[in-house]
Amino acid sequence: MADSFTKKENNKKKTKRLQDKQLRRDDRKDNNNKGKTLDDMIVYVDVNGHFTEVPPHMQNRDADLARAIKAQQTSADPDADFTGIVNYMSEKGFGFITEDETGENVFFHVGQTTQTVEKHNKVTYKKELTPKGYQAVEVKK
Repeated sequence: MADSFTKKENNKKKTKRLQDKQLRRDDRKDNNNKGKTLDDMIVYVDVNGHFTEVPPHMQNRDADLARAIKAQQTSADPDADFTGIVNYMSEKGFGFITEDETGENVFFHVGQTTQTVEKHNKVTYKKELTPKGYQAVEVKK
């Protein structure tokens, strides 16, 4: 006995769904990111306490330690003037200054400036410790 047209169509749809399901299963197996090796999961800590993928024997500890000590010494004196370049300026009135000596970014707000400051301007400032980190105050061109 022959199958009806709708029964044939339903069988075609069913086989198509099964094939699609098998393709998705195979794709998941091929692109699975589970089961990483131990080497892929290891993270190291550098001298400054930041996470890095570089193993300790390949890190330049002396240069990192010298940079950390220098940053600590310069940030210890609150009356010292620092120099840097404005590397980001927002329309909302805040920005970041890249310090010349250490290369770290320091937050500032337009309310702390004495002159108008734009991006790529060379500025001098003083640092103030806030709960979120250092902030530039008394920013001048």
